[in-house]
Amino acid sequence: MLALERVTAAYGMSPVLYDIDLRVAGAETTSLLGRNGVGKTTLLRTIVGLHPVLAGKIVFDGQDITKMKAFERARRGIGYVPQGRGIFPHLTVEENLRVAFAAFSSRDAKEYSVPSYVYELFPILQKLRNRQGGLLSGGEQQQLAIGRALVTRPKLLIFDEPTEGIQPSIVQQIEEAIRRIQTELKVSILLVEHLDFVWSIADQFYVMRKGRIVDEGSPRTREAESVVPLLSV
Repeated sequence: MLALERVTAAYGMSPVLYDIDLRVAGAETTSLLGRNGVGKTTLLRTIVGLHPVLAGKIVFDGQDITKMKAFERARRGIGYVPQGRGIFPHLTVEENLRVAFAAFSSRDAKEYSVPSYVYELFPILQKLRNRQGGLLSGGEQQQLAIGRALVTRPKLLIFDEPTEGIQPSIVQQIEEAIRRIQTELKVSILLVEHLDFVWSIADQFYVMRKGRIVDEGSPRTREAESVVPLLSV
């Protein structure tokens, strides 16, 4: 579904990603691990088109998207749940969800309806659909951010630390939602999260250090302890 081939990116004259090779298979969950500051968020932003590629190639669903703009990538099926959620605090829950339609098409967002599976995955959004986003709890906002990304029916959904600052009960709901998004909706997932969270749900993992991929494998054939030294240096 997604293939990065020797992708390099920089901020100004300072490289931050070096020759990244990464694959995400269809309807599987791939996790990206690494300490803070190693380039994980920059890599995600590069994939979705919010940061330019300096060298290398990004192929999505069989098509080279390296030079495409972010909205073009979204229209082809890449969804993004950013760190910090990025919801609109003065819009209602339903309006936040409908924003995805406005960004996805030139047609009036009122012509579309929110897919039923969004409310099935996150029933609280149905209950709070008329409440302003800024009045939601952190966990509710995160569910809204995921629901908004799902509105456009993505083929690939990219998560940047979706459980950061979330109460444990909501973390469990988000984990279950990610499982269902993969298994029931057949969406490929690229997930940045901490080791304990991803090891039980990922099919494949990559480890980043200083802007490079330094390890990869499958939690099905590797012990989590084998990765820990790479995350603590």
